This record gives sequence, C-alpha cells and structure tokens, in this order.
Amino acid sequence: MKFNRSVLTAAAFAALAVGATTALAAPASAAPNTTPQKVCGSAYKTVNSAPVGSQGTVYLTYNASNGKNCVATIRNSPGTAVDISTWIQVPDTGDSADDYGQYTSYAGPAYVYGKGHCIDWGGSIKNVYVQVAGSNCAALKEQRVTTTR
Repeated sequence: MKFNRSVLTAAAFAALAVGATTALAAPASAAPNTTPQKVCGSAYKTVNSAPVGSQGTVYLTYNASNGKNCVATIRNSPGTAVDISTWIQVPDTGDSADDYGQYTSYAGPAYVYGKGHCIDWGGSIKNVYVQVAGSNCAALKEQRVTTTR
C-alpha cells in the first residue's frame, strides 16, 4: 500500500510538471501560419505591408466598421524567441501604440483610430527595422525606410 501511494504521488508530481511545462510553453504567438487577421481580428483587412528583410513582414490592417488600424509584424519561420516589434502612429492626433519583446512568431496587435488620417507604422525582426511614413493618404506618396543595425 505504501508503494502504491509513492507511485501515485510520483505520477501526480509528473503530471503537474508536464502541466506546468505546457502552461509555461511559448505563448499563442508560436502558432504557425499566423496571419494579420489571426493577430488583429477577422474584421481587419490588410491594406498595406512591408517586408522586414527576408525575415518576415509588417502588415497594416483596417477595420471599416470601427475606423481602427492595426499592425502586426510576423516572422516567415517561427522559431526561438527573438526581438520583434511593431508600432503605429497617427501624426495628426498623436495617438500611437506598439508592442515589442522576445517573441517566437509575431509582435502585435497594436491598434489606433485612423479613419481619415495618414498613418505611420513599422516594425522590426532581430536587427532589421522598417518604417513607413505617410501611409494610406490618398494621393500622398508614402516614404519607406529599411535599416539594418
């Protein structure tokens, strides 16, 4: 009987350890085949994008029903956590949002109200940074800059 309790206790601790490991595993950002709509929401349609070198893409999305823009920076190949960032700003209003950290697949979502405004946005993966200024401004030409540090 004592042996059985020991075995049960060991099994219970093993199950707890597996559960804790699963709970502490990579967050939802580790999901393969991530899309901007999975990050921002299904109502957000992609309106612009910019490559982050060969490592991934920053996506600008828009939800016509609420007038909000959302950005997400998504790696081409999820893997070990690396520095990933995404940011968005409405120069006219000063509203901005960002997300940055060590992620396995993507950074975001970051939302701002942008209906009727030009949008500045961008992101980074590891040491490659992308900035798009004056985006989605009708006839105005946007400015894109990609740098490696």
